[in-house]
Amino acid sequence: MDSQQLPTIEPALYLVSTPIGNKEDITIRSLKLLQQVQYIACEDTRTTGQLLKMYGIANKHFIPCPEQQQAEKSSYIRSLIQQGNPVIYVSDAGSPCISDPGSWLVTSMIEHQIQVIALPGATAFVPAIQISGFDTSRFYFYGFLPKKGRSSILTSLLQKEETVILYESTHRIVSLLEEIAGIEPTRMVSICRELTKKFEESIRGTVSECLVQVNKDTQSIKGEFVVVIEGNNDK
Repeated sequence: MDSQQLPTIEPALYLVSTPIGNKEDITIRSLKLLQQVQYIACEDTRTTGQLLKMYGIANKHFIPCPEQQQAEKSSYIRSLIQQGNPVIYVSDAGSPCISDPGSWLVTSMIEHQIQVIALPGATAFVPAIQISGFDTSRFYFYGFLPKKGRSSILTSLLQKEETVILYESTHRIVSLLEEIAGIEPTRMVSICRELTKKFEESIRGTVSECLVQVNKDTQSIKGEFVVVIEGNNDK
């Protein structure tokens, strides 16, 4: 890709989505932007470096953005943009700010009247709700439940008429399904893991049925899960 043939990119913070599994799930626009922009802020420089190498993109200036250095990094990125440099931000996988880091950086840019442009791309909950078979006209995305107050939050979520979408880790998926089953064992759920990857899998049924299946596979399950919960039809 010849960068000399690409249009000039205005100074701004660009949020670029990266693949959640299959490395072909990145837009042409995102690849062009990654090719042309020199400064790339990221969650992990090693992960981003490996991703760009696979696309044949090299010689970039990476800006690591650990959560504990928010003030310092946002100030540096603002100064780059104010000097006329566009800056990209990527998380390790998926769309920045969607159950991923990045919100603090966006907030900082907005507070200083710096333009933020988001490029659409891979987000795990979208394919998960598409293949769930549940109502997609209205849904409630929650993401990861907190460690404290889970029971009351989950009870509230199960009362919603909308389809509810949760994220969960490998180590807590059984616990989450047990919590749901303890409240309403017959609620229908669709559970996805390894989305877009070689061993992508989804199971659908009552939460009690899915819990039995997941318990059988406890030793082999990997990756993060997307749990789609059918809305409450009792209201």
